[in-house]
Amino acid sequence: MSGASLTIHDSRFTSHHSRRTSMSLPDFQQRLQQLSAHHEALITRQNTPQTPGNGIFTRWQHPVVTPDHAPLSWRYDLNPATNPFLMERLGVNATFNSGAMFWNGKYLLVVRMEGNDRKSFFAIAESPNGVDQFRFWDYPVLLPETADPDTNVYDMRLTAHADGWIYGLFCTERKDLTRPHDLSAATAQCGIARTRDLLSWERLPDLITYSGQQRNVVLHPEFVDGKYALYTRPQDGFIEVGSGGGIGWGLSDSMEKAEVRDEIIVDSKAYHTIKEIKNGQGPAPIKTPEGWLHLAHGVRNTAAGLRYVLYLFMTDLHQPWRIIFAPGGHFIAPEGSERVGDVSNVVFSNGWIRNAEDEVFIYYGSSDTRMHVATTSVAQLLDYVKNTPADGFRSAASVAQRYDLIERNLKMSV
Repeated sequence: MSGASLTIHDSRFTSHHSRRTSMSLPDFQQRLQQLSAHHEALITRQNTPQTPGNGIFTRWQHPVVTPDHAPLSWRYDLNPATNPFLMERLGVNATFNSGAMFWNGKYLLVVRMEGNDRKSFFAIAESPNGVDQFRFWDYPVLLPETADPDTNVYDMRLTAHADGWIYGLFCTERKDLTRPHDLSAATAQCGIARTRDLLSWERLPDLITYSGQQRNVVLHPEFVDGKYALYTRPQDGFIEVGSGGGIGWGLSDSMEKAEVRDEIIVDSKAYHTIKEIKNGQGPAPIKTPEGWLHLAHGVRNTAAGLRYVLYLFMTDLHQPWRIIFAPGGHFIAPEGSERVGDVSNVVFSNGWIRNAEDEVFIYYGSSDTRMHVATTSVAQLLDYVKNTPADGFRSAASVAQRYDLIERNLKMSV
């Protein structure tokens, strides 16, 4: 009798459960409409500047690209027959560290997209004004592979070069085969692709250098002595720079078989500074009549882990490897919600845009999660790099700088 009772109970449960194994079509359509409305509201949300700011740049209230900006068709199977619960099938974990350029009247970001599977890829989002309304193109970038396939690709720097090509230089990551049993051991090198329309990409061989692994390699936009010039970042290991590090400089005869034989460090790490652990070039520099403006990132260690910030410097107009101005301290550091994410306490930039009005849009990722913009002008950046004191490397020097500022201000009030 107890067995019969159990059988009847199971049958009822099965019957009840079968009615809940999928949404009805009206429910499916209602959920799809809700998702679409939420996505459109996010895309069309107006961004507003945060005032009064520091006079150097202006932060904006909202991130410009988030994982939720990814099109629904990239994340959901929209067929009720194959996805009856309208589940997210291919999640997007993060959108960050974007290359940038002005193209056909639009502000474009080549976004590093990271799926829930931890694999990164590139996708282009465009905006009419550079501060909001970023929409992704129909498909992600279809990036060709080399004979040695990439495990992961990320952090593309875009350079519209004098040779007529648009180059995308990025980090290509592969398993370190010399340490087969260490599943965290990897190698980083500079991958190279080029395009003329940002739709079709040609993959070139990886950059060859003779200084270990490479991250944060950036192509200078002009020829130097008839050669291609590259800002490099040599390092001994995948994460740790070891005895290497610093922003390097080298020349290559071509980009089809890019090779830097002689590499010098033009901006080195320094003890007890914002770039104590490592540093690297951000986007390609901006040319001005007074010199090349550079945006870079610096890393130091803290009790809470690594802290990534951005800093500026300027190099000589005719010798782009020679620094002529180097303000002390950080330019942009993570603030508020920017400090929270997959890798906390990080800001990182590999893309900025200078428009026809000499406005500058600095795109930066926060905590390896989302993209922000800070706006400024060439005039403001020149004032900042030329008139901000350099790092004195000692507490006493920092106090002397503040005393000088205070005394000059007191004289103004007399």
